[in-house]
Amino acid sequence: MLLACLLCEPARAHKPSDSYLTLRLDGERIEARWDIALRDLDFAIGLDGNDDGRLTWNELRARRGAIAAYALARLHIASADGDCPLVARGQLVDDHTDGAYTVLTLEGACRAPPTRLLVDYRLFAGTDAQHRGLLRIDHGAVVQTAILGGERPRQALELERVSAARQFLAYVWHGTWHIWIGFDHILFLVSLLLPAVLVRQGGTWVRAPDLRTAAADVVKTVSAFTIAHSVTLALAVLEVVSLPSRWVESAIALSVVLAALNNVWPRVLARRWLAALVFGLVHGFGFAGVLADLGLPRGALALSLLGFNVGVELGQLAIVAVVLPATFALRGTRVYRRTLMPGGSLVIALVALAWLGERAFDFRLA
Repeated sequence: MLLACLLCEPARAHKPSDSYLTLRLDGERIEARWDIALRDLDFAIGLDGNDDGRLTWNELRARRGAIAAYALARLHIASADGDCPLVARGQLVDDHTDGAYTVLTLEGACRAPPTRLLVDYRLFAGTDAQHRGLLRIDHGAVVQTAILGGERPRQALELERVSAARQFLAYVWHGTWHIWIGFDHILFLVSLLLPAVLVRQGGTWVRAPDLRTAAADVVKTVSAFTIAHSVTLALAVLEVVSLPSRWVESAIALSVVLAALNNVWPRVLARRWLAALVFGLVHGFGFAGVLADLGLPRGALALSLLGFNVGVELGQLAIVAVVLPATFALRGTRVYRRTLMPGGSLVIALVALAWLGERAFDFRLA
């Protein structure tokens, strides 16, 4: 397992790289706003002219044409009648919870009023495989949303009123996909699952007597995590509670560190299910970031929230379905108890500690 992890591509430690693309359709005309993180652009094409670690307005203005050209070369929009080319009309700067973004204002037109849009999104595909574009399309009373990039850079979106069932299923997919690409959430869950097939006796780990005992521990831990993140996910999306992204992402990294270290020194956290409950509250705010950033209208929030939460649970269950049988089969071996479980936990803790440093102090290790 550890060797396989070493073969994986590096995972960015900051808030997952996102851009925010809003398309407003009026007949055949398109007006767009595209918010792109300056740190991502600096990494991709270089914006810091004097390499002092600070971006100034003059440096951004000098690279204005390069930014627009780079972005528009990686976005293609078409309808059934042909391409709908976009051109940049302006460039501003805005602050999001995770830093400064450039804002491209775009205009374009299709040959006829579209009933279906094909969007091909390749921004940062060569520099950050985890980058995603959060798309919102306003077409009269119809609002369509999608998450672009990664395994699904090309999507076709119907510009018609979406049924409740289709909307629900779309957000189930968004929630499942968010779990599968959220390395910090995955490592937190894996840290809780690794000792689930063991029991503590006389200061040492011994194998659980049967699958029922291990499964009961998993159910209790995952249920506590689910209840907690569901509460804060709802509170955050409904804008009852709002926390800065930097605090949330740093706390998520810290939760991974503590959960992993607890497998080596079990006194770090008293009970795993209680740790899952407490830290699940923090992870819920992280999940909420995706839904909030999509900018959904109030009328769609309840259904999308439910679908997204169901998707998160399905994503978690998929991870449990892979990890639990494998660890249960290995639980009786000395290698698992003495090497794989503690060694894997220490590797997870070190990775999460690096994430914590990058997120809390806003620096990049690599």
